[in-house]
Amino acid sequence: MTTTSAPLAPALAAATLFCAERCHLGEGPTYDAASDMAWWFDIVEKRLYQQSPSGGGHRRHELPVMASALAVVDDRRQLLSTEHGLMLRDIAGGQLTEVMDIEADNPATRSNDGRVHPSGTFWVSTMGRRAEPGAGAIYAFRAGALLRLFSGISIPNAICFSPDGSTGYFADTRENTLCRVELDPLTGLPEGEPQALHHHSAAGGLDGAVTDAEGRIWCAIWGGARLNAYSPAGELLRSVDVPALQSSCPVFVGRDFDRLLVTSAYEGMDAAARTADAAHGQTFLVDIGACGRAEPRVRLGGL
Repeated sequence: MTTTSAPLAPALAAATLFCAERCHLGEGPTYDAASDMAWWFDIVEKRLYQQSPSGGGHRRHELPVMASALAVVDDRRQLLSTEHGLMLRDIAGGQLTEVMDIEADNPATRSNDGRVHPSGTFWVSTMGRRAEPGAGAIYAFRAGALLRLFSGISIPNAICFSPDGSTGYFADTRENTLCRVELDPLTGLPEGEPQALHHHSAAGGLDGAVTDAEGRIWCAIWGGARLNAYSPAGELLRSVDVPALQSSCPVFVGRDFDRLLVTSAYEGMDAAARTADAAHGQTFLVDIGACGRAEPRVRLGGL
């Protein structure tokens, strides 16, 4: 069953700056509670960032490939979704090891959104490098096997799951429609066909999303400078301002999972647009009056 949402408490405070370095295309944030470390990407510039929400500066890691989503394997390793497929990354040394190709026969696509289901299954997605209509797909990586779930998606985003793992959510940003699909909680695999849940008709597009502990869906609105919170039934519950116009993806961070880290981007902005959007590409912490939960670790199988 999908979690029933409790009423939202009032927002606690405005957004605060977390990392001032500007990302061309900031995306794919995740948080490892065990190490108290947040990770996110600049997809276009082939960079991976890390910073603790408890304090201290950020570190920037240059990557040889474009990457967009990260799942923690254990205290030593991460699994990255990249333009060439899935790669294991050694946290201490940064070495990358190829695990599995994804659409290796199609150089016109790259990786995009992704998140780990409570069962340990890693949902990842692809899209056209120029956002070509219908070029994208969503896959599930479970215990060493890859399964194609949905195809014909232009810009797959908003991948997230109900706390009990019985429902999955995703959006096609081009269509601005948030969908839900019933899942097997033990595997993270679909048990039916996706159904439209909410159509976003205001300014901007549905981008990355995460669910809180009550099952509400917090979705970044690209081009809208905000986060929208939706109920599991698709009702718009609240909009929260974000300092950057192209807010891209949130994740809950902190020991109590009580703040949202939100990435942003300046992709497609000319000089005038960047001047008008003073916080373009920066990364923020937002107090929203709701709490999340730990991001699950991915199951690799025999790898």
